[in-house]
Parts: sequence; C-alpha cells; structure tokens
Amino acid sequence: MDHETAGETCRRVLRAVGDAVIADERFLETVMTGVLARGHVLLEDVPGTGKTLTARSFANALNLRFRRIQFTPDLLPADITGSNIYNEATGSFEFAEGPVFANVVLADEINRAPPKTQAALLEAMGEKQVTVDGTTHDLPEPFFVIATQNPVEQEGTFGLPEAQRDRFVVKTAIGYPDAEGERELLDRRADRLEQAPSVEPVLDSGQVPQLQRAPERVSVDGKLRSYMVALGRQTREDSRVDVGVSPRGIQRLFEAARASAVLRGRDYVVPDDVKRVVEPVFTHRLVLTADADIRGVDRSSVLADVVDSVEVPAVGPE
Repeated sequence: MDHETAGETCRRVLRAVGDAVIADERFLETVMTGVLARGHVLLEDVPGTGKTLTARSFANALNLRFRRIQFTPDLLPADITGSNIYNEATGSFEFAEGPVFANVVLADEINRAPPKTQAALLEAMGEKQVTVDGTTHDLPEPFFVIATQNPVEQEGTFGLPEAQRDRFVVKTAIGYPDAEGERELLDRRADRLEQAPSVEPVLDSGQVPQLQRAPERVSVDGKLRSYMVALGRQTREDSRVDVGVSPRGIQRLFEAARASAVLRGRDYVVPDDVKRVVEPVFTHRLVLTADADIRGVDRSSVLADVVDSVEVPAVGPE
C-alpha cells in the first residue's frame, strides 16, 4: 500500500470513528498514530469521557477482533494469558486461550492490577507472545493494546513500572468534549430505545498489516534523525528529570513521526511531524526527581522546555 492510499485509508478510519466518538480530532489522530506505528496506546482520563468506546470503535473500523479485560486487584496472570486445562476425554492438558488472544485488547484500568499480573501483560506487549507453564504461544497478528487508567482514583491502584510505560508508543487523554459535543451526547441519550452509535468496518482485517507497513517506506532526513536523538538526550540533561527518555523511546519517536507523515499522505517526514508526536511519545517516559514531584512540576512543561531548547533543523523532502 503506497503512502497516498494509506493516508486516505487512515482518514476514512478516523471519519468513521469520529462519527461515534465525541472527541478532538487530534486525540483520534494520536491513537491512529499508535496503531500505524505497531505499538500500544495508553489513555489516561477521568471516567465517562469515552475511552472504552474509542477502543471498540477503532477495532470495529479496522475490522479486528476485540476483547476487553477489566483489571482488578485480584486479577491473576492466567486470567489474561489463559491456562492449561485437563481434558478428561483425552486424558491430557490443553491450552485454553485467555482474553489477550485478540487483535485489539482493551486493558481497562490497567493500574488496578498487581505488578505480577502487569508483568504477564508486559511480555505480551513487548514480545507479542505469552508463556504458560514453559510453553510459548504466539499472539494474533496484528496485535496491540489500548490501556486506560483513571488519574483521579488513586486508592487501590498500582503504579505502572517504567518498563511497562516504555512499551506504550503514545500516551494521550481524550479530554472533556466542548459544549456542542456534550449536547450531542444528551441528544443521543434522549431516546434510550435508539441504538447506540456503532462503527462499520472500513477495511478488511487483512489490510491492517499492509497499512502498518506503509510507514516503513517513509524517508527521514539525516538532520531530522539527529534532531530526534538530540530531543531524547536533552531530557536526560534537565535537572528536574531523574530518568530521561530511553533509546527505545527515541526509536518510538522515529516510528511515530513516520506514522504521522503517512496520516498526511506523505512519504517523507518534516519537522512538524516530530513536534506533533513528541509530547505523546515522550511525556509518560519521563521520571521526575523527588524535588520536582514535591513542587508539583508537570512533565508536559518539562518536555515543552526541552523541545524549545533544541534547534529545529531546516529540511525538505528527500
């Protein structure tokens, strides 16, 4: 699939999802960027803003198998990965797949599960496989996780380990809809007998891997590559940052920037692509110092200062 076709396909997907989800276009583009970059997406926002509907709508538009996992403090790793069950008829153990065996997995309130359970999901996200009783099972292709967490409900939650946060290509928030959007939500609820908004498939599931390969053919000027590296390294120099962006994070910026170019029907990256995705790619990877946390320093403001301090190269299409 060439970049122009891929760009138009992405726009069709975004239009379909946008008809069902009351959300900012920038937010939907960020989620689509994660899908194109073959990564995972972390959504953090208050309850009732449409996070679950967003995940389900993208799965429907892409015509992919969808499963939802509600994370709770008593959730066990086997509840995610599956387990070996004894079959009396055959006298042997057979593997029963868990809900992670889907194309799009919604990990709802992921930070409510204990660390051991989160570690089970970490292997699935990083290796696209799960290991049960020493046997490795491959996950379906394509596979990506859309995880949600609620920033206001802190009681009974477990912070995501840095290694798991690093597995998410982007982190974003849906935000409150504007007044017009909230009015539309009320209009939808006025008739409870009316069917909830649904999203029809925009493409065949077999086309999704083709769509995800489109960014691989996007060229990135050497100056822009150096610019991305400089941005990542600069996060480690800020005195308010204890742990800056990892080399993996810089690679994710590279992948997300190429995906951003595809969304716009281009086969080359421009500086605006990098600046458009650097916040959702980098912010959740920053670990601030204890002093910065006490002073209430915001990660986004730290990253904004980092971006302002690094000179943007002048480049054109290759």
